[in-house]
Amino acid sequence: MTTTDTPSTAAAPVASLAMITLDAAETEPIAQFWSAVLGWPIVHLSEQYAMLTGPSHALGIGAIPDYQRPSWPDDGRKQFHLDLAVEDLDAAAARCVELGAERPSQQPGETWIVLRDPAGHAFCLTDAAAWG
Repeated sequence: MTTTDTPSTAAAPVASLAMITLDAAETEPIAQFWSAVLGWPIVHLSEQYAMLTGPSHALGIGAIPDYQRPSWPDDGRKQFHLDLAVEDLDAAAARCVELGAERPSQQPGETWIVLRDPAGHAFCLTDAAAWG
């Protein structure tokens, strides 16, 4: 079965994805960063929680006491990351760095660029044309 095939006996989905929430030490810097990167408005901002809304999903940022930044490279401990489709990899990476992202020296390939947001969350910029 390919990833686009659905078995005819598939049950109705249990849920739909409404929001992804990132942990951070502080909400405002991460909310500002992701708002600038994605162009999504910040609809709620407090010291404990922030929320951005996109066309069909939301991004939350929750303040966590004693937050520890994820590492990169991560030796397989990273649990997830965001893949962002962009028209120009180098221009998008440069803009993200201007906004506060870090570009680690270790990069795993040539068709994407790994960056870290100001709280240390890894995310990848990928060529939009590769996504169809």
